[in-house]
Amino acid sequence: MTASAIPISFLPSVEFDAQLIRKLNQVGPRYTSYPTADRFTAEFGYRDYLQAVTGARARSNTHPLSLYIHIPFCESICYYCGCNKIVTKDRSKAATYLSYLKREIEMQGRLLVGANQIEQLHFGGGTPTYLSDAQMEDLMMHLRRCFSFVSDANGEYSIEVDPRTVTRERVHSLRRQGFNRISLGVQDFDPDVQIAVNRIQPESETLEVISAAREAQFRSISIDLIYGLPKQNLITMNQTLTKVIAANPDRISIYNYAHLPHIFKPQRRIAEADLPDVDTKLDMLALCIKRLTDVGYIYIGMDHFAKPTDDLAIAQRQGRLHRNFQGYSTHVGADLISCGISAISAVGATYSQNVKTLDEYYEHIEQNELPIARGIKLSMDDLLRRIIIQMLMCNFELSVAAIELAYPISFHEYFACELEKLRELEQNGLLTIDDEWISVTLKGRLLIRNICMVFDRYLNTAVAGNSGSIAEGRPLRHSKTI
Repeated sequence: MTASAIPISFLPSVEFDAQLIRKLNQVGPRYTSYPTADRFTAEFGYRDYLQAVTGARARSNTHPLSLYIHIPFCESICYYCGCNKIVTKDRSKAATYLSYLKREIEMQGRLLVGANQIEQLHFGGGTPTYLSDAQMEDLMMHLRRCFSFVSDANGEYSIEVDPRTVTRERVHSLRRQGFNRISLGVQDFDPDVQIAVNRIQPESETLEVISAAREAQFRSISIDLIYGLPKQNLITMNQTLTKVIAANPDRISIYNYAHLPHIFKPQRRIAEADLPDVDTKLDMLALCIKRLTDVGYIYIGMDHFAKPTDDLAIAQRQGRLHRNFQGYSTHVGADLISCGISAISAVGATYSQNVKTLDEYYEHIEQNELPIARGIKLSMDDLLRRIIIQMLMCNFELSVAAIELAYPISFHEYFACELEKLRELEQNGLLTIDDEWISVTLKGRLLIRNICMVFDRYLNTAVAGNSGSIAEGRPLRHSKTI
């Protein structure tokens, strides 16, 4: 059988090299944006955002939008979690939050009237399904009053679901409300691991939700796993993978647990003695890659795997894959409008982030202004480096000619220092470089963050000190690249 005749699902999409990973593993950004969120400043405010929106509307009234809604509430705390969340059983807090959230949505809708066509919607948290069915129905109706949504067939409308919070009937209701993609937090099926992270979630509950999602005809079902949790080992990880593969989701995300208790207080409840060591974590990652690729999943990048027939895999093959704050996406070029506390928008050549507390959020809304706390305007250099990092993260290759066509630079002169650093990575087998292309090898795909860091001007101008902070005084908050 010739290479061209090999079924897509059997083409290798990544290669695990433990020795190389041990040698090059380091702390670095995940590049859901460039510049990364730790570069946002309070100098960017509400007026800067308004100017960016005006510019976006001037570009085109048919410019597509992506919309993110943040629901921060959870009923209980998961010890591993680093999300911006509010743990409470007081449901009145969600009702109050929703009243203000709807006002922010309305403000955004008015700003974008005539240019407010939504192609992608994502509900994240927290736990979006903390909201009752009636509250979700009301919120979705409000969104449709304020924005224009493309058809179900053409739009990607997703929601993160905690299987412990929904019934079969609720899953069907979510589909009727307009969601066509569902992402389930699983993390691990092992009972001892679940106890160690305070997330007791019977396998039967998760499988029931998956079954209901298929009945309701969700277009895509995704499962999130984490490796490196307390009490995990190769045996338990293998058992979880067997169950996940049997469940047959369209997408699987496998995240590396980053133990940062100095930043995320809930993690202080995890006994460090229960955490697997570095070598065991690497073995777990190798196991995950082998098990999933052996049954035909494609390694998309970072933590993501997908069936060859999934939209992500198709978009990657066609060079249409994009990366934003929600991970990999098929909607290239869409401005991202985000609502809710801590939510980050990306409009034109700007990023902006909302305030992080409920009190601040309510205060801004009461003053009839969007609750923007900080952000950044991208320079031409930022935009250039952003597109390079996007291409590498999504396609694992970069056309020098394409960059020179889009920007008035000589690539080899502008990035002379970066190319020297890339030559070192080339010697380690992560990539190949010629006059026209930078191509990431199968071994290099797992270390794509290392490659992208070479083009990060902010990292390369900051010097880490003994205190663990960089030159500008910002803490090092990044996880290891593997």
